[in-house]
Amino acid sequence: MPDTTLHPPSPAAPDAPAPDVIREALAESRQRWRQLVCLAADMVFETDAAGRFVFIIPDQALGWPAGMLIGQPSELLVGDDGTGPILNPFRPVAECRRRRAWIRRCDGSLAMMAISAAPLLDASGGIIGARGIGIDMTDYDTQSSQIAGRLRRGEVLDHILSRVGQELVADHMMDAALWAMIHALGAEGAAVIAASAESPSVGILHDCGPGAAATIDTAARLIALQPPEPGEAVNFDGRLVLAVGCPTRFGANAGLAMWRSANARAWDREDILLAASATGIVRMILEYEAIQREMAHQARTDPLTGLLNRRAFMQEIGRHCARLDREDSPGTLLFIDMDSFKAVNDRMGHAMGDAVLIRLADMLRRLVRPSDLIARLGGDEFAIWLSGADRMIAAERADHLCRTAPAELSCVVPEAFPALGLSIGIATRRAGSRETIEDLMRRADMAMYDVKRSGRSHWQVSQEEIA
Repeated sequence: MPDTTLHPPSPAAPDAPAPDVIREALAESRQRWRQLVCLAADMVFETDAAGRFVFIIPDQALGWPAGMLIGQPSELLVGDDGTGPILNPFRPVAECRRRRAWIRRCDGSLAMMAISAAPLLDASGGIIGARGIGIDMTDYDTQSSQIAGRLRRGEVLDHILSRVGQELVADHMMDAALWAMIHALGAEGAAVIAASAESPSVGILHDCGPGAAATIDTAARLIALQPPEPGEAVNFDGRLVLAVGCPTRFGANAGLAMWRSANARAWDREDILLAASATGIVRMILEYEAIQREMAHQARTDPLTGLLNRRAFMQEIGRHCARLDREDSPGTLLFIDMDSFKAVNDRMGHAMGDAVLIRLADMLRRLVRPSDLIARLGGDEFAIWLSGADRMIAAERADHLCRTAPAELSCVVPEAFPALGLSIGIATRRAGSRETIEDLMRRADMAMYDVKRSGRSHWQVSQEEIA
């Protein structure tokens, strides 16, 4: 019997979305996905089983138009930096994350990319392609390398400075710096050389390790060609030479040279940057050395005439006497005092007096040999030490001075000074004598004062010596 029960009407079913609405939503979702992926990566790719590109975004990935790469083998983009075997990151056999690889740009240059990829598998587990993304790390990698290089250079320079700081003498400071650089750079040797484009002569100022004499000419050419930029060359014996110019504030044209053996690795960019940075330390030591020399020179010389001062003269006579004793030879001292010098200062001023003193110093230089000593003891008092000479030779020199001095010294002043001459005392020291230098000076001084008392402008041998 048919069911005659009345049932309430069922609610109307909601309207199903229209197909075009679904298509719009899917398109919007794909576009959103594409934008997010392109923001997160510099390349999105998919390859087939043969490793050919079947999908690439964005349209200008590393400068490549996407359409140009579709259907091309992925090996086309794999770059070779010469550091080892080449692996194709576009054909992974297992999932990988942030694997670094060199990828070739459209212009032929290489980009360092971090690639994350996974293989695509069929129902049986076979690889039918791959899908992945790549992020360009070139700038970041370069910056990281530069930061690491700067940190390493800073550590090496700190180590060199700490080694240098433990020394007091300039020679030891330079040796410490050179050895520290040799160890830091794996060099065979290092040297500081004096080179000049005007002069063919090259000198080694400091050197550590073997090979300095063999590499100095090559290093000098590098320094002369491109100061102060680093330069490298292969020496005639195969050594790898690196040289950097190092001019100082005091005019010295020096340079730092380092070398490796013929079978060692070539100098790389970090080596060159470190060597260039180390020249600052070399320059500092060279300038410190020059200051030490100048201070030592000033401590030993008379600033007006450039002759030895009294202290240095006494020290040098002591060394000369020790040598003369070994050679069984005498030495003779001439004590020289200028006559009427006070009148020059009083009538014409000290500037004119200084000019007279300088002229006398020049006269004395012309009189002696390189092995002899000349000093300004103070005021208008001078002294000459004649190594290996007896009183007869000294008397000949003294007589020449007494005869020529009045005319030559008077030429300096605008007015005639007839009495402007020299009084000279002579004292000889025999080989093996136990007489002190002070006593020798006293005898020569007394002989000079005897000349002053007896009329001036001549010479006399010490009376004690004659007795």
